[in-house]
Amino acid sequence: MLSEKPPVAIGAEPVSFSALGAVVHEQRRVTLSAAAHAAIEMSAAVVAAVLSGDRVVYGINTGVGALSQVRIGPADLEQLQVNLLRSHAAGVGAPLTENETRAILFLRCASLARGHSGVSRELVDLVLAFLNAGIHPLIPAQGSVGASGDLAPLAHAALPLIGEGSVRFGGKILAASEALTACGLVPHRLRPKEGIALINGTQVTLAIGALTYLRAHRLARTADLIGAMTVDALLGTDVAFDPRIQAARPHPGQAASARNLRGLLAGSGIKASHANCGRVQDAYSLRCMPQVHGAVYGVLGHVGGVLLVEMNSATDNPLVFADEHGTAVLSGGNFHAEPVALALDYLAIALAELGALSERRVERMVNPSLSSLPAFLAGIPGLESGMMMAQVTA
Repeated sequence: MLSEKPPVAIGAEPVSFSALGAVVHEQRRVTLSAAAHAAIEMSAAVVAAVLSGDRVVYGINTGVGALSQVRIGPADLEQLQVNLLRSHAAGVGAPLTENETRAILFLRCASLARGHSGVSRELVDLVLAFLNAGIHPLIPAQGSVGASGDLAPLAHAALPLIGEGSVRFGGKILAASEALTACGLVPHRLRPKEGIALINGTQVTLAIGALTYLRAHRLARTADLIGAMTVDALLGTDVAFDPRIQAARPHPGQAASARNLRGLLAGSGIKASHANCGRVQDAYSLRCMPQVHGAVYGVLGHVGGVLLVEMNSATDNPLVFADEHGTAVLSGGNFHAEPVALALDYLAIALAELGALSERRVERMVNPSLSSLPAFLAGIPGLESGMMMAQVTA
């Protein structure tokens, strides 16, 4: 059920992670600002002006890709856009999750609302209606072109807008036409430029990446919490988290992680109980947490910046411009997701390191040769295997 909290407005301010989280995780409704409506209508007018003349413009009155030299006659322009959706909906594999699909629709709408796509207000309003009614297109997870645009999955996301394809609605998988009828919605008749605008872009890569980023951000803070608990369980010390050590190597993420760890361990009775035990220093997996966790914080800062730029970008092709310099329809390559792809590879490396250090802390707790805790943390070692296989799995 959709939330009764205030809706998220597209176009009122830059798209943020908090807005994305509200739409996806809180099921907030979405609206368009007056400024977004105006931008959409202005770009649609530019496309209409192109069609009233004799200009040849890629994707509006030509084929696409290797067929871009083929001129399409006025009578076939609507069919061209429909054909683009049908021919590109060739994905395979398990469908994306409902959360991922909501993120795709929200980010796709935000991109179209920037006023560089040449689509009609009615089309964008229908995408919003899908979000607000809980109609979620069934989008296969595989079948696109690497980082070179999300053509196949975006085509599957777009087909239900014209009453084709399948959706999740009311806890069931239905034909899109059934869900539209149930919600009192009418399939959209695609206008010139609208089909190619819907399938060109980075919103599938971006949606999955942004949701992963939000989970990773929470995981990094959780790693500090788990690490602090492990220090106490292993009778460790917080000396390695001293601010003077961090100041001698002033990476911001390292300082932030050390500060978190100091705060979490402040006032610990366990720490006080072994203050004079004579141990010189703790194992690497404990005392290097600020360096490793902090490096992950640094990666998150970089990745978050890249994703925010992409969330506030127009990424289809061609792009429509209407400003003080006049009007133009320009063909380019903003559909290429390489900036996002490289950032997400970087994030994957960072999360692997976070997991590796965590596994080493688990090993110290379950291995009786490395701690004074019961073997494998079993209540009755031997009769019970305790956490032996949890560490093996990690």
